[in-house]
Parts: sequence; C-alpha cells; structure tokens
Amino acid sequence: MPELNTMRRTALDGFHGGSAAARLTPAPNAARASLRAHPDAVAAVSSALGVSLPTRPKTSATGAGITAMWLGPDEWLLIGPEGTDFVALAAKSGVLHSAVDVSHRNIGILVSGPGARVTIASACPHDLTEASFPVGACTRTVFGKMEIVLHRESEETYRVECWRSFADYCFGMLAEGAHDSVY
Repeated sequence: MPELNTMRRTALDGFHGGSAAARLTPAPNAARASLRAHPDAVAAVSSALGVSLPTRPKTSATGAGITAMWLGPDEWLLIGPEGTDFVALAAKSGVLHSAVDVSHRNIGILVSGPGARVTIASACPHDLTEASFPVGACTRTVFGKMEIVLHRESEETYRVECWRSFADYCFGMLAEGAHDSVY
C-alpha cells in the first residue's frame, strides 16, 4: 500500500507572479488561530502564548515566532510556525477565552516590492499611506469582493490573509494590481 502524504498542500502550490514593482509569493504554511478574550484575560493569555496581545486598533505584535494581530476589542488572529498548537498554548492561561484553529481555512500571500502598496490599493479601499498604515499595522478589510486580513510586515512587504476558497481569486486580483502598479 502506498504511503500517504500527510503534509498539507497549500491552495496556491505552484503560483507565482507579480511584476518588476511587486512580487507575489504564497506565504509558507503556518498555524493560525482565531482568539477571543475579555480584556481581563489578555495578560494571562499573552503570557501563555509568549507574545503580548496588542490592545490598540490596527496594531500587531510578534514574539516567540508568533504574530498576533488585533482585529477587534476582544479578537486577534494568531499566526505562527506550522504545527504550533495555539489552542493548547492558550489553554495554559487558565482564564476564560476562545481559541479556534483556523490553519486550514486561511491562505497567506506575501506582496513585496516598491509597488506593493499600489498593488493592494488597486482593489482595497483602506488608506494604506504610511501615516494611516505604518509598518506593523493590520486590519480586517475588503479586497475586491472578499474579506481579508492585511498586515504590513515591513516597509515594502504586506501579508494578505484570505479564506482558502478565495485564494485563486485573490491571487489573480493581486496579479492584476501588480501589473498596473507603478512606483
């Protein structure tokens, strides 16, 4: 009997694209969790995860290889190395919270280069200027006709998180924006 491949295949295997101004790259496989916690529980959950959960709108924090993105007053998206068990880590906090593994729901796409901002702005109404969306900023917004979570990882690199079922559409829209970007 042939051995089964237990490695998860990303929805964007083999995809690549962009332009001279903006490169599009499927993000490496990662563990993801949707975390909900009352403000009183933030310190304990942060300690259990090894990263200080941000408490201000549009902010993120990174620690112990984990990125926590603020999505609402009591909601975060956690991204970390593949295999990270966020549910078990958060459970060690001993406080009331909700942690749901969404690793297989989302796909990450990295948009990088001097035209990255223009590429994303081609189908996203959010103000992506430095003053409004500095490095480290994150938000839940729309891109084309889908909801995304957008994280500015560095000066010229953004991470777009979309649902797996929208991956082809999202990548295609980003590729169109990359071809139109001028820096």
